Amino acid sequence: APQDTTIKCRISRDKKGVDRGIYPTYYLHLEREDGKKIFLMAGRKRKKSKTSNYLISNDATDLSRNGESFVGKLRSNLIGTRFTVYDNGINPAKGSVGIDGSSNREELAAIIYDTNVLGFKGPRKMTILIPGMDANQERVAVRPRNANETLLERWKSGRMDNLLELHNKAPEWNDNTQSYVLNFHGRVTQASVKNFQVVHDNDVDYIIMQFGRVSEDAFTMDYKYPLSALQAFAISLSSFDGKLACE
Repeated sequence: APQDTTIKCRISRDKKGVDRGIYPTYYLHLEREDGKKIFLMAGRKRKKSKTSNYLISNDATDLSRNGESFVGKLRSNLIGTRFTVYDNGINPAKGSVGIDGSSNREELAAIIYDTNVLGFKGPRKMTILIPGMDANQERVAVRPRNANETLLERWKSGRMDNLLELHNKAPEWNDNTQSYVLNFHGRVTQASVKNFQVVHDNDVDYIIMQFGRVSEDAFTMDYKYPLSALQAFAISLSSFDGKLACE
């Protein structure tokens, strides 16, 4: 996103069809000032995958891994608490990669959901890792060649150079409504455990991203620098995924 601009988007969830209830398609549209919507990308959970695995395409009708419109994917661990966002490059474990690693897939983000061991129905806690920006305001490429170089492993071992760690803003308890609340400034109209705002600990008033429900199958997604549409959309998709350990 350009600096000092909020990109306003809407996500619609399509559950029509025999298996769409389990594998719905999510469509991301840009909301223009004149009220028109522009299609950006679509995401859908892949079938026959051991872990949650979402394909992201910039063609609303071609959601295939081999299609020309494939732009990235979101993949979770077995229990659905840790997610990684990849671009459309080659998985080094599966394909031949150039010596310089330039065709290796990039890791664009990682999302960690804290497990609620007690099953308390409080707000979720998210940690989001994204590559930092260089002097030219371009994203530093993170192209792991092995498991030790991934965003999640670097975070676990405290190797955070050129990485940004973001968190969801902690909601405040409201005595009047007896619920946790965040101020979405009118962009979110329905309560949901999936609603969230993303901030950096240094400035919790700068909302880098916010996501929330406006109707049964419609959600708003707004993002700012330094996120891209693909990163923000994938982070939103991770929120839709059922997390048994966190609910």
